[in-house]
Amino acid sequence: MISLDEAVTARLESHGERFEVLIDPDAALAIKRGEFDGELEDVIAAEDVFEDASRGDRPAENDLEEVFGTTDPLEIIPEVVKRGEIQITADQRREMQEQKRKQLINRIARNAVNPQMDDAPHPPERIERALEEAGFRVDPMERVETQVDDALDALRPVIPIRFAEVTVAVQVPADKAGSAQAKIRGFGDLDREEWQADGSWIGVLTFPAGMQNDFYGLVNEVTSGEAETRIVKDEDELDEQEQNRIYGAEYE
Repeated sequence: MISLDEAVTARLESHGERFEVLIDPDAALAIKRGEFDGELEDVIAAEDVFEDASRGDRPAENDLEEVFGTTDPLEIIPEVVKRGEIQITADQRREMQEQKRKQLINRIARNAVNPQMDDAPHPPERIERALEEAGFRVDPMERVETQVDDALDALRPVIPIRFAEVTVAVQVPADKAGSAQAKIRGFGDLDREEWQADGSWIGVLTFPAGMQNDFYGLVNEVTSGEAETRIVKDEDELDEQEQNRIYGAEYE
């Protein structure tokens, strides 16, 4: 369950009666869109249905039966959300908007690059300033995923930006390979890997281009700076001969 401070009130008025439930705002929106696939108990503040949630008043059981055909709160709560209205205070709206704004900035920063700077990542601070300059306002009632495209359209006149992925080959020396490769391989999609005769590990990973600095930071941390990396431009064309070329002396 969530705390009362995290919950919003969903209210349904039907048959002359009022029914209220306390639920996480994002979960409420997902239920309304038919997209919720989590556990209801994890996103409600009370396993109960109220007539007035602020006072803790409960409706009569016969009213629940008449309107919902059941008295089970876990069956009624989604119905109240779907058929009713989500009540959000001004403070809750501001908090939700700020949370969504941070999520949007982080999502863009993880995936976006600057095409005028050899596809270097954009720092989150730069994206935040550009969104403010563009006058883009985050909708607290919409999913972050649905606002990304509009945000990019707003950003393009302000900064050079595009979404991209990067493929990086990394070679970890034998004395670091055992523990380091386990952490590195989980950073992105592992396209291929190979253990060398000398015990070193080679992997080719693809991940959002905006996360390059995070990737290199991880590699340096788990290998004490002893790994070698190289951006692979045409990973799909790698064959054994090409691997030898990339994994050899051409590492940067």
